[in-house]
Amino acid sequence: MQKLVVLKLDGNLSDGVKVTLEIGAEGDRATTEIRGYLTPKPEIITHYDLWQTTYRSLENFRITPISISIGSSRIEQINNCRQLGENLSEQMNSWLNCQSFRPVKEKLLKQLKSDDTVRVLFKTDDIWLRRLPWQLWEFFEDYSQAEAALSAPEYENLPKPKIAAVKEKVKILAILGNSEGILVEKDREILEKLPNAKITFLVEPQRCQLNQQLWEQDWDILFFAGHSSSQDDGRSGQIYINETDCLTIEELKYALKKAIGRGLQLAIFNSCDGLGLAHQLEDLHIPQIIVMREPVQDLVAQEFLKNFLRKFSTGESLYLAVRESRERLHGIEDEYPCATWLPVLCQNPAVVPPTWNQLLSPELETEGLPPKNYRTQRQFRWRSVQVVLLSSLIITSLVMGVRALGLLQPSELRAFDYLMGLRPEEQSDSRFLIVTVDEADIQYQNRMKMNMRWSLSDQALAQLLKKLDQYQPRAIGLDIYRDFSVDPNYADLATRLHTDKRLYAVCKVSAAEDGAPDGTPPPPEVPKERLSFSDFVADDNDIARRQLLHLTPPVTSDCAAEYAFSLQLALHYLEAKGIKSDFTPEGNLQIGTAIFKQLKAYTSGYQGVDAKGYQILLNYRSLRSLQNIAQQVPLRDVLNEQINPELVKLLKDRIILIGVTAPSTTDYWKTPYSAKALTNQKQIPGVFVQAHMISQIISAVLNHRPLLWWWPTWVEALWVWGWSLMGGTLAWFIRQPLYLGLAGVIMLLALFGICYGIFTQAGWIPLIPAALALVAAQAVVVSKGIQNRQLS
Repeated sequence: MQKLVVLKLDGNLSDGVKVTLEIGAEGDRATTEIRGYLTPKPEIITHYDLWQTTYRSLENFRITPISISIGSSRIEQINNCRQLGENLSEQMNSWLNCQSFRPVKEKLLKQLKSDDTVRVLFKTDDIWLRRLPWQLWEFFEDYSQAEAALSAPEYENLPKPKIAAVKEKVKILAILGNSEGILVEKDREILEKLPNAKITFLVEPQRCQLNQQLWEQDWDILFFAGHSSSQDDGRSGQIYINETDCLTIEELKYALKKAIGRGLQLAIFNSCDGLGLAHQLEDLHIPQIIVMREPVQDLVAQEFLKNFLRKFSTGESLYLAVRESRERLHGIEDEYPCATWLPVLCQNPAVVPPTWNQLLSPELETEGLPPKNYRTQRQFRWRSVQVVLLSSLIITSLVMGVRALGLLQPSELRAFDYLMGLRPEEQSDSRFLIVTVDEADIQYQNRMKMNMRWSLSDQALAQLLKKLDQYQPRAIGLDIYRDFSVDPNYADLATRLHTDKRLYAVCKVSAAEDGAPDGTPPPPEVPKERLSFSDFVADDNDIARRQLLHLTPPVTSDCAAEYAFSLQLALHYLEAKGIKSDFTPEGNLQIGTAIFKQLKAYTSGYQGVDAKGYQILLNYRSLRSLQNIAQQVPLRDVLNEQINPELVKLLKDRIILIGVTAPSTTDYWKTPYSAKALTNQKQIPGVFVQAHMISQIISAVLNHRPLLWWWPTWVEALWVWGWSLMGGTLAWFIRQPLYLGLAGVIMLLALFGICYGIFTQAGWIPLIPAALALVAAQAVVVSKGIQNRQLS
């Protein structure tokens, strides 16, 4: 199997190197990624310098045309060079066996098989890391079909040129530069024996001749033989094109960019010290480069070239042709030590190396495709479409199935809460006044020697109702349990509770799961038609997201109320405006023109939820604090007539709620806003939740404020499938991991933006399932290898 291994090296030998390993099938996205660390090892630089100094003291290199003197016998130099090379090899492998790098190495060995064909790219911009002979790593001894290449950290894939479908010959531009002291004619003889090649030779050309050829012709391979060198920093180099002129890559920049844009695939510099040349060429994003790491002797350069071109032109892959040709140099290392180190392959990671046949037939791309015919191409395309469609359908089915089991409900509810908290801020509801009973009010009643049987004494309630009469409210809601009769000393209060048609009271329906198996009885004085239950429906995390409007109490319950406190008060308020309620043919509650869609067991993010009774989703008003739903006054201020007179004038026809806000009570609830709320507002008193519920009903009827809505299950399934299909399509068309990841992020952001935009219009549509389907489809399509586009 063909594999691509990328080792991203971030750092240097002096400070240490952060390593990221990526492994994937050739032409496909990486399926494995792991990080490691190579500890500082500056001694390697010292050993390389020692080896390099000794190696460069040898003679007859294809470097600058200057003779090099020999300070000792050649045999001693060779032996010394070989020994220093072994020392460098030991230092490198000791470094690569460090503990912090072991997880990377173990993952590499685990993911690869010994017979895999492996391209290993070392991506780094550090000069010393680029100089190292990575072929010495023990890893390559165990993987005979693997070869190393250098790569720049930054790269791009250039647009493919428009070229003929099939060419008769591979076009090679061969530059035979300054040959003083070397035999470049031997290189010419090797090139001339190539099959299916059209070679244009430029012998010691002038700059203008070379420039003209690069601009005006389409070339597959650029070849140079002669003298060359690199600067000490390893970032630039120069070639000697004739006896008097040398050129840098920068001086050929535009001509080379033109040639690369017209299809130049491979540059071979069969000359000395080429890493600087390769570094500059990488900036031009040339697909492949072969250079010599250090100065090279004539025989070594010629033997490598002869063996490489023979293997490559007869169908071997570029990497294996380089490896075999490099290793064949081992046979002359008795005279030319470390010759196998010299050839270096440099690779643009965005390009898969071509074979010789693919240079002849560019339509084969560079991904190992067989000869193309339109019928096969159509079959491939249809097969690819089938895989994307089938994958997306399977993933959608799995996601919707997992969702139906309720496994996604916690994450969907968290997403619901998050979207709820992002909505634009709304205004408070001016139709309400909330009279709060806090700890200070309880202490106030005690100081006044009131008979306290609950948080609100009979005396305080009697006084409060009298005070409220002057405000002329339309409805009064007493959200405080009174499971006892009025004290005989306050007969007027008992009469008021019994006769005041504006006054509604609460009780609690029996529910064993709430710790109230018998419920809480209603006030005895309040007639049945003005009694209502105060029960809330909370989710598993104790957050109130639903509003219960109606239920059938158990026959054993002390509270027999069938309608919610919020619904009773809202209906009373709206009846004064001539608005009636009814049920639609579908069984949904309709008040005026507003339809309150009943929540079912399977409703959007709710899957298999207990939907007994008549429930709707609670669309809280978006406020800085949910307790700001309405104006509030404490009980003691009302009793002591300390309310602003201007406020009193505005209270006519309002709904007045009376509720306990003292922390000592248990009537506190979490809301979708709790996660983002301040610590002291994680839970809010029940009277404020009741206010939001009443406000939701009245606002929907009178102000057309939207109620939360959702799609039918089949529409949600189509929505999820659409995102799954988009994810698979992205993975099919986008080949680069970086671009695919970026496209995936953009799609997720778009999905979130759409869901948020619809949520601001009260629509709750699947976010988490669609995101999962999108990501899963990308992963599945990538793992199937659709990106390699191989035709069967």
